Amino acid sequence: MSTTLDQPIRTELVPSREPATDVGRLYVAFVNVYFVGARHARWVLVDTGLPHAAKLVRQRAADRYGESRPPEAIVLTHGHFDHSGNALELARMWDVPIYAHRLELPYLTGRSDYPPQDPTVGGALGLMSRAFPHSGIDLGNRVHRLPEDGSIPGMPEWTWLHTPGHTAGHVSLFRERDRFLIAGDALATVDQDSALSMFNLRAEFSVPPAPLTTDWGAARMSVEALAELRPRTVAAGHGRPVHGEQVPLDLRRFAERFTPPVGGRYSVRPAVTDERGVIDVPPPVHDPLPTRLLIAGAIAAGAYLALRAVRRPSK
Repeated sequence: MSTTLDQPIRTELVPSREPATDVGRLYVAFVNVYFVGARHARWVLVDTGLPHAAKLVRQRAADRYGESRPPEAIVLTHGHFDHSGNALELARMWDVPIYAHRLELPYLTGRSDYPPQDPTVGGALGLMSRAFPHSGIDLGNRVHRLPEDGSIPGMPEWTWLHTPGHTAGHVSLFRERDRFLIAGDALATVDQDSALSMFNLRAEFSVPPAPLTTDWGAARMSVEALAELRPRTVAAGHGRPVHGEQVPLDLRRFAERFTPPVGGRYSVRPAVTDERGVIDVPPPVHDPLPTRLLIAGAIAAGAYLALRAVRRPSK
């Protein structure tokens, strides 16, 4: 079942793969990593991509800033595996701290796993999510809570905003000077329900990655709060960055029409979490896919055996 709008909100694409001269982007499989800081200057890494992509991140960092200039810090919008997959390896290599929201720390210190994903929301990502992990990780003493005043270490012009819904401790980053928004997974700029859209990355505002979003009421309020910022550039965790004078209006329209999935595990009742991690989750809803695959496999096996019997030569 679709989680996108009947009439997608499409925006003007940023003309280059990097959304600003002082914000670089690395696209790893289906997720973005951002490098915040002018070339050969002080910088911060925002999110770290899928596991086993540390070498790619290091290479892009070396191209932008030089081999001998590590970041001031690593900032995680949240701790899902596709955003924190290389955080510990990179932090150890560069000897830098990692920052995240205090409500995200249970999942980054080995205290709690995330709520289970919900593949029953359907779509391309829903199908893929059956193979996704939802376990927490342990970053040890490398991870620290973001300052409560909204400041971000190493990013003096930026502030962080608590944008829960996709996860309890999700944050987005905003720079007032040019109204630049790093949205993380508070929203997407690609329709992840559509395999074609995930391939060609056609730009449109869409809901946060649905199978891993566990509080849809909070997710909608977070998108509404981001729309109030009237950003001119939106760089999300998934999809190409979008830029232009039309972006604030398009984002406002999207917020007004934000539509959660119907019938998913978290569509009516959210997961309950606090500083300790997961407290309670709603029961899973029926997932028809495994049964359908089993029936299809049985039919295929029966057809194969019948075909062999027909073709077997008589004695």
